[in-house]
Amino acid sequence: MYRTNTCGELRLANVGQTVTLAGWVQRSRDLGGMTFIDLRDRYGITQLAFNMEANAPLCEQARKLGREYVIQVTGKVIERSSKNSKIPTGDIELEVTELNILNEAKTPPFTIEDQSDGGDDLRMKYRYLDIRRNPVRNNLIMRHQMAMLVRNYLSDRDFLEIETPMLIKSTPEGARDFVVPSRMNPGEFYALPQSPQQYKQLLMVAGMDRYFQIVRCFRDEDLRADRQPEFTQIDCEMSFVHQEDVLNMFEGLAKHLFKEMKGIEFDKFPRMTWHDAMRLYGSDKPDLRFGMTFKEVTDVVKGHGFGLFDSSELVVGIVAEGCAEYTRKQLDALTDFVKRPQVGAGGMVYIKYNADGSFKSSVDKFYDAEALKAIADKMEAKPGDLMLLLCGPAMKTRVQLCALRLEMGNQLGLRDPQKFAPLWVIDFPLLEWDDETQRYYAMHHPFTAPKPEDEPLLDDPSRWGDIRANAYDIVMNGTEVGGGSIRIHDRVLQNKMFHTLGFTDESAAAQFGFLMDAFTYGAPPHAGLAFGFDRLCSIFAGADSIRDFIAFPKNNAGRDVMSQSPAPIAPEQLEELQIAIKKN
Repeated sequence: MYRTNTCGELRLANVGQTVTLAGWVQRSRDLGGMTFIDLRDRYGITQLAFNMEANAPLCEQARKLGREYVIQVTGKVIERSSKNSKIPTGDIELEVTELNILNEAKTPPFTIEDQSDGGDDLRMKYRYLDIRRNPVRNNLIMRHQMAMLVRNYLSDRDFLEIETPMLIKSTPEGARDFVVPSRMNPGEFYALPQSPQQYKQLLMVAGMDRYFQIVRCFRDEDLRADRQPEFTQIDCEMSFVHQEDVLNMFEGLAKHLFKEMKGIEFDKFPRMTWHDAMRLYGSDKPDLRFGMTFKEVTDVVKGHGFGLFDSSELVVGIVAEGCAEYTRKQLDALTDFVKRPQVGAGGMVYIKYNADGSFKSSVDKFYDAEALKAIADKMEAKPGDLMLLLCGPAMKTRVQLCALRLEMGNQLGLRDPQKFAPLWVIDFPLLEWDDETQRYYAMHHPFTAPKPEDEPLLDDPSRWGDIRANAYDIVMNGTEVGGGSIRIHDRVLQNKMFHTLGFTDESAAAQFGFLMDAFTYGAPPHAGLAFGFDRLCSIFAGADSIRDFIAFPKNNAGRDVMSQSPAPIAPEQLEELQIAIKKN
């Protein structure tokens, strides 16, 4: 055998034993009469000791070992004279009697240390080396542990893990599909699934009752820290359930993960309607780790001659407690922040409520102390606080203020990654209007059921914007980590939904005919939810990006710089697929 023990296993209880270890050379230290090598594997580090006096040839051989050489050693476990409390094996070392070099290694392009000297691009290129580092390896171990907890939790509640196809039919709704040409059917294409939505609904029609899958999904969309072209969902569906059943089941799963992984226990997760989330936080995924809820002051700021406020649909602000001492430089920086294209505000108004009760604002020309006090009262500000206000079209202004609120939360240290604030956001709009195409789209997907009491509004196009969906998102620290809905299981209602979305009978049949046909054979009431597993892992670890929780991620351009993909393919392959590439 290559080893009798791992490099993270030996303790004082093993002193006197002869063991064999195998792993990678982390570092070596030549002290003249002694050479020490740290040997690393997935499980930890063990110090190896080579004694020049006891075995000079072996010690000379050890001195020639380079970083990341793969070696096998045999020796006796002894107690260390100089212990290392920073590692679990720090009380012992291995007095080596045999050394076998299993594989030499080039010097790596960056240090395999917790704090590496390699930048993101370099580490992505040599991802297999990056994974040897503790932070990345531990993230992948944590991901595995969470996956096992999920599987066991759902299996214990009668869910069945069932695989669904990776090659499916492309649908026009949602994000762009990745498409795959079919060699045997020239000119026709599969799509990689954005989710197993239709198949999991078919499994409910098939009577499987409770389904789950930790499944790879694909979306051809612009990337950011919490997006990758391929990602993983904890995908679930249940039959004969109401919304309350679904929320209780998957709130239970989230609580189970928090208890087992973090040692944190929660009471019942708060719930908030979509309209309240937008009104109070300007976001359908509000960060509840801190307050700073929105205060609308439209009625008290109008009529004072400040044209910008007088002409605005909404004037709304936040109170930054204890920040009246912000300097002009800091306030100018906040103004520049809201003017960034990513935020899009035209400017910002500030009002300082000084500790002595006086006021100083950027609109002193239009508002006297009495008027500013009225604004402060409306916003529930106290002496020492800073009020920040934006104005404009209602929805757009709320979204802009959300960005400012989060920025203030960052500046004031209120967004602690080790603090967790879960909630459910419910009662989303069923449909959202797109100005560019002048039509309504499903906010979630075409299979989401409206609230039963809102179903009649489908017959009145002027009220489509008022229809609420039987949909729900689970939100954590300002990030949507999961979402789902009660599904439409009635063929008549589903056809009405398709017509609302602009599908003809023919186009609906072409895209979703197999699902609609299945519904004619007795579809049970059903509902589901999918967690973004990569996002869930990053939040549990207090990280901003999901990349370090994916073994081989893509970069921000959607490229795998390690394997150099995507890449051109041979003309012979294109010819076989009957695909012509247009040349510039």
